[in-house]
Amino acid sequence: MKNTALLLIDLQNDYFESGTMTLVNADAAVRNARLVLDKFRMEGLPVIHVQHIAKSPDATFFLPDTVGAQIHKSIQPSTMEKLIVKHFPNSFRETELLDYLKEKEINTLVICGMMTHMCIDATTRAAKDLGFTCILLGDACATKDLKINEEKIKAIDVHNSFLAALNTTYAQVLTIGDYLAKF
Repeated sequence: MKNTALLLIDLQNDYFESGTMTLVNADAAVRNARLVLDKFRMEGLPVIHVQHIAKSPDATFFLPDTVGAQIHKSIQPSTMEKLIVKHFPNSFRETELLDYLKEKEINTLVICGMMTHMCIDATTRAAKDLGFTCILLGDACATKDLKINEEKIKAIDVHNSFLAALNTTYAQVLTIGDYLAKF
């Protein structure tokens, strides 16, 4: 596991109950993310926090210098952990993430965070395409209801569909319990 890093994506206040983009099951996801964060910290393994800061003038969440853009209090980065700021769904796009992973000789990423259908999907696919082995912790991720052609798609269906699409080809999708028992 020495070449493994934990990638915590967008676990930021705007996604929680009092935020401007509340997700379904955000509290459960961050509790599970905390369990794996504790394991990585205990074992002295690399942890990378990714924080999305909006640049678009039309943005409604993750606005610069707001409480909503801050990382959730339960998983605040320690001084020993890397913080990557991004402006796009893909955590690799126009960030130092790839260079940092190469510098640390990381070849496996354990991924969790928000939103399953957007930033988790984009980052996981990019990571695999860049040659990383990806373990995606499905119950440490959350998303929201979506709409298409005036039909509402429930968050659980969005979440499960994206996890199913990523499973095997792009990542090994595991629960926190399975991950902690296996690794």
